[in-house]
Amino acid sequence: MVSAASRPADRPALRKTTVGVVASAMLALTLAFSGTATADELDDRKAAIEAEQQKTQETYEYLDAETSRKVAELAVYQQQLPGAQQSLTDAEGRVSTAAGKVGALTDRVALAQETRNTITSQIAADQEAMDDTQDVIGQIAAQAYKSGGVPSSFSLILGAEGAESLTDSMGLAEQVMRSQNAAMQKLSEQSATNLNSEARLAAVEEEISSLKVQAEAALKVEQEARDAAAAEKAKVDTLIEQTAAANAALEARKPIVQAQLASLETAKAKANADIAERQREQLEKARKEEEARVAEANRQAAAEAARANRPAPAPQVPSTTPTNPSAFGLRMPVNAPISSGFGWRGVPAGTIDFYGNGGYLHSGVDFAAQCGTPVYAPAGGNVWKAIPASNQSEMIGAGNYVVLDHGVIGRSALATNYYHLTSYVVSQGQYVNAGQLIGYVGTTGNSTGCHLHFETILNGAAVNPMGLL
Repeated sequence: MVSAASRPADRPALRKTTVGVVASAMLALTLAFSGTATADELDDRKAAIEAEQQKTQETYEYLDAETSRKVAELAVYQQQLPGAQQSLTDAEGRVSTAAGKVGALTDRVALAQETRNTITSQIAADQEAMDDTQDVIGQIAAQAYKSGGVPSSFSLILGAEGAESLTDSMGLAEQVMRSQNAAMQKLSEQSATNLNSEARLAAVEEEISSLKVQAEAALKVEQEARDAAAAEKAKVDTLIEQTAAANAALEARKPIVQAQLASLETAKAKANADIAERQREQLEKARKEEEARVAEANRQAAAEAARANRPAPAPQVPSTTPTNPSAFGLRMPVNAPISSGFGWRGVPAGTIDFYGNGGYLHSGVDFAAQCGTPVYAPAGGNVWKAIPASNQSEMIGAGNYVVLDHGVIGRSALATNYYHLTSYVVSQGQYVNAGQLIGYVGTTGNSTGCHLHFETILNGAAVNPMGLL
């Protein structure tokens, strides 16, 4: 790229126009980015945010809809920003390439114009020399006319009055002829040089014209590249602003959300503690009943042995080994794919850690079922709880939910929980059979999409339902 001082006079005007257009475009794009996005782009972003919101709900089980939406927006902006920045880098690279081509063509135009100026100056100098030569020839002719003409060789010989006179006349004639011939030769050479210079000038003019056409085309490409870069920069700037705004909004809501989550965790811990205590009591009762049964069996065996006058058999010992959970024979509560499994949910990098410890335990399995999908009892049991979403004193955020107590089998007690139901069709204390309808999938409570959150509480602890189904 040459400096501004070395560019031809016509390029600064073109560059000035280009800069003005780019500046205007940058201002317009920066102030009205939404106008640069196509309907498809906006639809794609909306779909991306909605999909991310679903994933957010899977990560943050009990976030309210507004907060989960902001978390989703932040995630989408962060995901799109690197791509937008790369597009900007690519666009700026195309601008650099286009500007380089414009610069190279401009340099060639400048060189061709310098050559044209040199040739033009040479033609002018040659024409001046030709004019001077013609003046010399004219002067020779004029002088000869004034002297009565240059004598011919014959008249010189016949008219000579002496050897000395003849010699002088012949020398004069020879000198005049030499001067005239030399002048004519020089004029001929200058004329040939002039013709050659004019031919070169015509070729240079044609080259300049061609280069200017190429330069105009290159400038147009450069302008288009700058417009594209301006649009990409506007997108990047907007994404940065949106990311900062979403992050600021979430940071502002963080204390509120943390308080809500703390309440939820407290309520959930209490609910699970209630189940655990109920199961402890059930297991203790079952243990005592088993011990009583075994003691009675041992007593009867000893009495029978005494009546038969034989040694008493070794006494039975109550089993202390937990029963295999498969003994409950659980079946799927709903016909739908799993959208979120059981286990630890780490907070995604770059987002807000509302929990303060990097994540939380997702204590159940989420089934991605449409609202209204029937939910069935996976095994027989008693309805321990059937709580409406309006009862916030129970499980905040769970919406309409049901707890089934499947009782004790051997040394294991099992209960199952169903959250976010649209409605339920059972009542507390009711016994339900395996496969009996208990309610319908919904999105009540802190939920941003239709799904069933299903938990299994085995011997007082939440376990992975997939190990029981």
